[in-house]
Amino acid sequence: MNRNILVIGSANTDMVITTKYFPRPGETVMGEQFLINPGGKGANQAVGAARLGGQVTFITKFGTDLFGEQGRAQLLREGIATDYVLSDPDQPSGVALITVDEHGENSIVVAPGANGTLSAADVTGADQPFAECELVLMQLEIPLPTVVAAALLATKLGKRIILNPAPAQALPDELLRALFLITPNESEAEILTGIAIIDADSLEAAAQALLAKGVKNVVITLGAEGAYLRTPAGAQHLPAVRTQPVDTTAAGDVFNGALAVALAEGQELLAAVAFANQAAAISVTRLGAQASAPYRHELRQPVTC
Repeated sequence: MNRNILVIGSANTDMVITTKYFPRPGETVMGEQFLINPGGKGANQAVGAARLGGQVTFITKFGTDLFGEQGRAQLLREGIATDYVLSDPDQPSGVALITVDEHGENSIVVAPGANGTLSAADVTGADQPFAECELVLMQLEIPLPTVVAAALLATKLGKRIILNPAPAQALPDELLRALFLITPNESEAEILTGIAIIDADSLEAAAQALLAKGVKNVVITLGAEGAYLRTPAGAQHLPAVRTQPVDTTAAGDVFNGALAVALAEGQELLAAVAFANQAAAISVTRLGAQASAPYRHELRQPVTC
């Protein structure tokens, strides 16, 4: 079975400060720990998938700076194929400033840098990884036209596409119709559908609205409440694995990376979401983005083919 996963997306350097509470506008608070970690939703998902056994190729773009050198080296250490990791001599590598409070919640500001210049031509010119992969995993921290072009190419080649629509924005119908699976959280689902998720009925309505737009399957992630899977055949709420959160920064990214691995290994969607829930639950017990991603042996019920 083809277990190759093509991840297309952003790569950043995360600068993280932990603090008891988030400052109000105009307020200065004293922080506690400071860490510099590799991050970016694309890179986080690539690492999350690789650590769980996925054979990952990553398409991204760094600047020609120290952060870019370090980011590329980190990807190689994780066993990720970097043949299509590009460089922009005119833009810095992406950076994220992250504050984490005592409850493990986070506040993030991203300066995209070279991520913002990853073009449709950059991606569609890399035809080999599209041809060789089982599925394509993308997010929205790179230009939307690039995501659309990649999705159309993947569809032409008969590949399944997972889109994690973060940060959320309006999406064209041609992209939505190309998706095998979309994985918004509650706030992202509201932005995409206009439906505020306040109870089980509105959760189902939002999922149905995404199916009506042409998406084949929907998983709405619910944080500590787990995930809601909606397919044309029915719906299932999968509860989260209970943990004591330390940092939720990359929980969604780990979830998506794990989901891609399970699907590439031939698992049904329900089993894949359960697998992803386990991985995400481990990630929130650790500080950092990529650093929080678990390895396969840490999951209680590894997916089997």
